[in-house]
Parts: sequence; structure tokens; C-alpha cells
Amino acid sequence: MLHQRLITAVILLAILLAALFAPVAWPMVLILTIVAGIVVWEWLRLLIPPTANPHLAAYISSVFFVVALATGSQALVVQPDLWALGLRYFTLYGLSYVVAAVWVVFATGVVLIARTEAPRASVFHGTFAVLAVWCAWLSLVQLYLSYGPWFLLSFLAFIWVADSAAYFVGRRFGRMRLAPNVSPGKTVEGAAAGVLAAIIWVLITAFTPNGFGAVLVLIWSWTGAILLAFGLACLSIIGDLYESLLKRRANQKDSSHLLPGHGGLYDRVDALLPVATLAFLLLGANSL
Repeated sequence: MLHQRLITAVILLAILLAALFAPVAWPMVLILTIVAGIVVWEWLRLLIPPTANPHLAAYISSVFFVVALATGSQALVVQPDLWALGLRYFTLYGLSYVVAAVWVVFATGVVLIARTEAPRASVFHGTFAVLAVWCAWLSLVQLYLSYGPWFLLSFLAFIWVADSAAYFVGRRFGRMRLAPNVSPGKTVEGAAAGVLAAIIWVLITAFTPNGFGAVLVLIWSWTGAILLAFGLACLSIIGDLYESLLKRRANQKDSSHLLPGHGGLYDRVDALLPVATLAFLLLGANSL
């Protein structure tokens, strides 16, 4: 299983790096848009009951993809249409605050209460799924266009470093279960290692031009950067546990079987979704 996961991860990383450092911006924006559309589809499949229209998740995610593709294309031109500019402003400087608050308050509360027996179907959860992915997608696009490929890579690595440290330390030294009803494999020791690794990564990238840590320090100072790294790393754990809770309610281990050895594309970005939206609000990318 680990061997299969590594092969898939290497292939995905190669595609990401090729798009990220392409001489033009559109390949990366396209990759982000495709991933967002698939994640919406996978997330909704965990929420929509078997008795509903089996194609409903595909219909909604298709509409999402078309709107995101049109909006992303407009973000690449010097003078975007008014509808696209208005939608971006509304999302990044209005809706994103609401979505971030829901992540911090509601999603954290749901994870802490851990009602795995609750019904999977919920209009609120479904609406939140679409809006959360939309805000995270547009935040990543805007951060990439504002700060460049190395910033985005170092930001994504912030999530990967935290997740990897939590996984390997948890497997080797983990004793205390973090959320046994939601994800029995996650431990307090692993979570602590992930948060610490994320903070160290921010400190390392603070010395690189346009790195995630460098931008954090520039805007928030060294102390602020460390505190925000701690908070964002904790929020990434909430995103991970929230998806695990939805999987338990749906009685599924894989949300789509698209990635061999992984639990779905949503499983690969669950920790990123809340962090991306909040990171945009904290860093104030302003290239609209």
C-alpha cells in the first residue's frame, strides 16, 4: 500500500511541478481548476444518499468546473470582464470570511463532537462543500498569481510537511489517540509532530525569496508568523478529521478510487482546503 501511494504521489508531484514552473500561468490554473472540480464531486458523493439521483454530484461538479474555468480564464487577462471581477471580489473579500469562520467554528465543533452516526445527507454540508472548495480554489489561484510559483509550492509543502511528519511520527511513536471515533489511526504525538514540522518549515522558507514563510514574516513579523503557522497547522488537522468524519458517516474508505493507494483526491487536499482560504485572508494577495 505504501509503495503504491508513493508511486502515485511521485506522478502527481511531477505533473504539479511541470504546471507550476511553466513559462505561462494557465497550466497551473487549469490544474487547480480540474482538481477543484473533482474534489467537489468526491465530497458530494460522501454526502448524497444512495436513494438520490446517482448523477447529482456529477451534475453539480460539472457546473462548478465550467464556472471555475471561466473565472480562472478571466483571472489571467489584463482587463477581465466585470462579472468575473465582481465574482472574484465577492468571493475573496466577502464569502471567504464566512467560509473561514465556518471552518474554524462549525467544522471544528463537528469534529470535536464526532457524531459518526449522524445522517450523511445535509443541505448545509452540501452547500458548504461547494463554497469551501470554491473559496480555496480561488484563493490558491490568486496567491499563485500574486506571489509566484515558489510561494505556492512552499505553501503546499507546508501542508505536506505537516501531514508527513504526523503520519510517520504517529506510526512510530503514537500512543494517545487524537480522535478515536473519527480517525483511530491519528495520534496526539503525530499531530504535535506535524504542527512542529509546519512551524519549522515556515522558519526555513522565511529565508527564501517569496517563500511562504518570508511572506508571513514580512506581513506579520517573526512572532506572528510562528503563531499563524501553529494555527494554520492545527486547522489543517481539522480539515483532515472533518473529511474522515464524512467518510465514516458514509461508510466509505475511498471517495472515488481515482488515485491508487490513496483515499481519493479529496483525501489528498482535505487539510489544504481550510488553510488556503484563511491564508489568503491573512496574506492579503491584492493582484485583482
